[in-house]
Amino acid sequence: MRNTPEALRSCALFDGVGDRELTAMLGCLGARTGKYARGSVILGEGDPARELGIVLSGSAQIVRVDYFGNRSIVTEIGPGQLFAESFACAGAERMPVSVVAVRDSEVMLIDARRITVSCSNACEFHSRMIFNLLKVVARKNLFMDRKLEITSRRTTREKLMAYLTDQARQAGSDRFVIPFDRQELADYLGVERSGLSAEIGKLRREGVLESRQSEFTLLR
Repeated sequence: MRNTPEALRSCALFDGVGDRELTAMLGCLGARTGKYARGSVILGEGDPARELGIVLSGSAQIVRVDYFGNRSIVTEIGPGQLFAESFACAGAERMPVSVVAVRDSEVMLIDARRITVSCSNACEFHSRMIFNLLKVVARKNLFMDRKLEITSRRTTREKLMAYLTDQARQAGSDRFVIPFDRQELADYLGVERSGLSAEIGKLRREGVLESRQSEFTLLR
């Protein structure tokens, strides 16, 4: 698989595992890969929540659609990142969200039970992998807390500025690129696209920020 070693080497699930051990572990885990065209559903809402996934190339989004058909984006996942691990490890019967490819992507899927249940081959690195998985889940909880802090703001302006400030902090710069287009950003923040575009326009006129497509610069 092209690019697979690099993507897996950067995956937090295999932190501290060498290439030789990684190859053996993938066989032990029964890992399987698949290619998904842009817009394809990798895991759908209502599907059995048995597998966790790793993006090998491309990118995907975790998407939630409510009863009325309103879409919200939970997060975007890039190469080397995990998805659906919380649902699979929690023993959820069904996926409450969908995972959708936003670019042509290659994905590895692993049955979570092959990780959480002791390995019959007594793999040396199995305990390390379980520990790594716990760290990944804990970090995702911190991410969700941060997102809740942003989306719980009262107005579109407050949500937008909280998100952009957080992105600038993560980038370590006042100039940064976000992973969303305008509609995706609106879906992520849980606001109307028209209202979001209006607020961005106001903030530009007020000299608070500059923006061009997905690139933003905070001026003050």
